[in-house]
Amino acid sequence: MTVTSGAAIAFTVVTVGAAGFQIALALGAPWGAYAMGGKFPGQFPAPMRVAAFVQALVLMTLVGAVLARAGLALRALESESWLIWVAVAFSAVSVVLNSITPSKRERLVWVPVAAVMLASSLTVALSG
Repeated sequence: MTVTSGAAIAFTVVTVGAAGFQIALALGAPWGAYAMGGKFPGQFPAPMRVAAFVQALVLMTLVGAVLARAGLALRALESESWLIWVAVAFSAVSVVLNSITPSKRERLVWVPVAAVMLASSLTVALSG
């Protein structure tokens, strides 16, 4: 396994986990204290459930971009090299936002996840 493949797989694993968390929120899981600054502890209200579902779709799109850049899937997107930079930028913003959230629970869970997403997507982006 190459470093690029390993990084793409690491990105995929943590990002699919994050997408699963968002889908669980969308379906009514009482984990609101771990998202959106803890503003909605318990179940999200309906509009936030829709937002959580959209977030899951965005995350899965980023997985596709990273896997394509690494040459592991969606080979038709390999020529769209700019897509990987969307994943890197999203991950960088995620690190910052999760670091400054007022929710300690959210920081403890999501800063490490976002950091893995950033490091792994950047590794894939910088690969030949």
